[in-house]
Amino acid sequence: MASGITVTSNPDPAQLASLGVTSWPSWGCEVSTFPWTYDEQETCLLLEGDVTVTPDGGKPVRFGVGDLVVFDAGLSCTWEVHAPVRKHYRFG
Repeated sequence: MASGITVTSNPDPAQLASLGVTSWPSWGCEVSTFPWTYDEQETCLLLEGDVTVTPDGGKPVRFGVGDLVVFDAGLSCTWEVHAPVRKHYRFG
């Protein structure tokens, strides 16, 4: 997890239920590339899409539909959206 990004593929449905993922806000984005800095931790569940996130000075991390992803606070990175994204997300 040295990248500041943790990806859990096929997370346990009980874990998702305990997190309350379906009640989190949702966000979407078309195919694009953009820089981003996380001021606080973000946890998200990808509902649609395919993304590569590259931490500044780090190795790319690719994730997609069904992946539960945690971005550490303070992470600066570049998002490369390969297919339109829709996700549930929570800060903190």
